[in-house]
Amino acid sequence: MYAIVKAGSKQQKVAVGDVIQIDLVAGDEGSSVTLPVVMLVDGEKVSASGLDKASVTAEILGGTKGPKIIIQKYKNKTGYKKRQGHRQKYTQVKVTAINA
Repeated sequence: MYAIVKAGSKQQKVAVGDVIQIDLVAGDEGSSVTLPVVMLVDGEKVSASGLDKASVTAEILGGTKGPKIIIQKYKNKTGYKKRQGHRQKYTQVKVTAINA
């Protein structure tokens, strides 16, 4: 059994026991977070409607950071150049239960 969940602006496929990275959520390590379900697959049965009661429960493991992204701006013949970096912050969670 697995589910497609919406976490922040992305959708991810999860099963019980999976460790995934989602957009930063507030909470302490060890606390649980509930993720809304977009689609639920149980063997041959695929459910995409009537999932108001379905949810995925996950335990927060901690925070992580994504790869460093370099942003550079440059304008020709004016001497203007700007360099900026960015690292996206994520929360690492472990899926504990899929409630149908």
